Amino acid sequence: MPRARSQQVSLSDTPYYHCISRCVRRAFLCGEDVVTGKSFEHRRGWIEARILFLAKIFSIDVCAYAVMSNHLHLVLHVDDKQEKNWSTHEVLKRWHSLHKGTLFTQQFARGDAMPEYAIELVERSAAIYRERLSDISWFMRELNEPIARQANLEDECTGRFWEGRFKSQALLDEASILACMAYVDLNPIRAGIATTPETSEFTSVKKRVESAEKGRQPKTLYPFVGNERKDNGKGAPKGIACKLADYLQLVDLTGRIVRHDKRGAIDLSLSPILQRLGIDSENWMEIATKFEAHTHGVVGQTQSIERYKNSQTRARPNKRCCRLLA
Repeated sequence: MPRARSQQVSLSDTPYYHCISRCVRRAFLCGEDVVTGKSFEHRRGWIEARILFLAKIFSIDVCAYAVMSNHLHLVLHVDDKQEKNWSTHEVLKRWHSLHKGTLFTQQFARGDAMPEYAIELVERSAAIYRERLSDISWFMRELNEPIARQANLEDECTGRFWEGRFKSQALLDEASILACMAYVDLNPIRAGIATTPETSEFTSVKKRVESAEKGRQPKTLYPFVGNERKDNGKGAPKGIACKLADYLQLVDLTGRIVRHDKRGAIDLSLSPILQRLGIDSENWMEIATKFEAHTHGVVGQTQSIERYKNSQTRARPNKRCCRLLA
């Protein structure tokens, strides 16, 4: 029996999660339906635009994404500290960009004069909205529902477009985060719809490469901040503890190996990068090409899995993932 989402997401253990949504009824997000000959390629633009829009609204950062023919991948980082610093006006502004809210929240947002009891109701509503804006389930709901409605309208049908639940995996440490991100970014190459990471349309790695060519990182994606842990007076930098150049090189070299049908073989130039990132090169190709096949709800190195087990009172996590990321 599937566990409740509240039991799968534990921010005290990790803020990073891999989420996957798949279509039902042989529906397509993109590409061409070989039966009808109809092209759905334009739907990938719907998905990407919605993902990047929600990244600006929610207190949830997008680390990686890939939109495939009948499913999508996301690696998300939940920043629960950010939403706690939002004012009531900021919370309402963000929520109203998604939903109308209530009559009272609309009046409050406009700055209208309101009785005390109405302000109390607004504060209660804002507390609910604040919690939702840092909730992965709500993020996926706000992503999937509009796309489903738009696709059903285009298909002139009703009913489910997505499977009932999206799949989520907790990523416990840096090794599992980078392995999962690489797996997501290389999805189009493994599927044969792209030849290089920089030509993989509607993926986070393409957006990162385009920004890197201009000497910056995309504002809509969670940044790479290197391994700097020092507090420079402004607080420790927020981002992924890896250099962007290292990650792009890691993905590029791994993608070349995948394209040349050398799964299981490690390029000599790949090993130094993996050593700097603390990932065992013997297992990298297995992780980067078959991440979902070998992992389930919790992914991490052996020590991370042990810490997780000690902090939770739930079933023993997948042992295979411990060996892969050891």
